[in-house]
Amino acid sequence: MKSKAVIIPAAGSGTRLGSDVPKAFIEVSGKTILQRSIECFLNIDGMMQIIIPAPKNYISTCKRICSELESRSVSLEVVEGGSERQYSIWNGIKVLNTGVELVAVHDAARPFVKEELIVNCFKTADEFGGAVLGVPVKDTIKEVKGYLEIKSTPERDSLWQAQTPQVFTKDLIVEAYRSALKEDFLGTDDASLVERIDGRVKMVMGDFENLKITYPVDLKMAEIIAEGWNA
Repeated sequence: MKSKAVIIPAAGSGTRLGSDVPKAFIEVSGKTILQRSIECFLNIDGMMQIIIPAPKNYISTCKRICSELESRSVSLEVVEGGSERQYSIWNGIKVLNTGVELVAVHDAARPFVKEELIVNCFKTADEFGGAVLGVPVKDTIKEVKGYLEIKSTPERDSLWQAQTPQVFTKDLIVEAYRSALKEDFLGTDDASLVERIDGRVKMVMGDFENLKITYPVDLKMAEIIAEGWNA
């Protein structure tokens, strides 16, 4: 069994949620979003290390959450986040244990990813090099230009909405991040960094409950989903 780690960046602001508190530290049905996200990975076979890049002024809060979730088999570590998501994840990569072979990156704001989906993502990355959880887009997508004029309509059959976790072999994600940092490239997700160095990444079917909590309506949906998880 390959040894695994996950980096869960928790440095995102709560601005779009209308909150002064970073969204990872907002509670949903009695637990912080971050705690729920960490719990999704604690019982994954081979999980060695969970790393949380956190805002500087929330590091102590993050450490407290981790201490309440302490596991005998999994090391929970907190590092300071960066000014961008990509820099936060790099800070996490720098403290990976030498024995880790597969590395996942998971948004702290996705607290409802099912264990079987995580396992499928790790398995696919082990076979393929990289794997991204995602779902087919449901709506027609429009590409627009200045003044919101529609430029084109991509074929929906080939479009997927990327989620997390995104999982890679350790060597691949380290190479991708080093290349991006060296060339001052900022990607919107981890797979985009791997793609630009010609790494292979495969899509893995996710599900629509694995929502990213971003807007107030997402919090309402999260409360509904949490009721089912708590049952």
